[in-house]
Amino acid sequence: MSFLEPGLVDMIMRLRSRGISDTSVLRAMEAIPRTVFVPNALKMQSYDECEIPIACGQSLLAPLTVAILCQTLQIAPNHKVLHIGTGSGYSVAVLSKLCTRVYSVERYKTLRDEAEERLRNLCRNTVLRHGDGRFGWRGQAPFDRIMVCGSVRVMPTALLEQLPPRGRMVAVVDGKLCVAERTGGRIKETTVMDMQLPALVPGKSLAL
Repeated sequence: MSFLEPGLVDMIMRLRSRGISDTSVLRAMEAIPRTVFVPNALKMQSYDECEIPIACGQSLLAPLTVAILCQTLQIAPNHKVLHIGTGSGYSVAVLSKLCTRVYSVERYKTLRDEAEERLRNLCRNTVLRHGDGRFGWRGQAPFDRIMVCGSVRVMPTALLEQLPPRGRMVAVVDGKLCVAERTGGRIKETTVMDMQLPALVPGKSLAL
């Protein structure tokens, strides 16, 4: 980048100090101006280590949370990624710098539309859909990687079915960041660390 926004360098240094060692993730987050995804009244908090409220009662995840999810997902440049919970579109933008194409599902049409507008000028390899994220995007499956940006009680079966052999999904299950991998026709689940995320709300919003 020829210009780095105030706070961005500090954010990258903080992520390094907190254990983010994947240089591709750090470069992706350095390439995305987080201010684009933050409401005007909260721009000064764009690079702070905190969640930021956005429309529809949702929130923009803290930078470290996004970085941990991306690093744990182990994304390769040739991967096709499914992202659940578009929100402001920030995580989608970061993922777009790591892989071939990102498909994202958002239950609030308002958020989907606003995110699509923001992403239009930042990346050309993202596709957004208004729908119930618990069911993924069967028409585009399988996905090499799946990221669930919301907590669930159990790994969603419909999403696991959209993983190919050696596919990998990350989700916060009952307060734990978990990885599900398809190996030899079976799903292996591993717990990584404690993590709290807002709950993944079922259904597709009709009002917003």
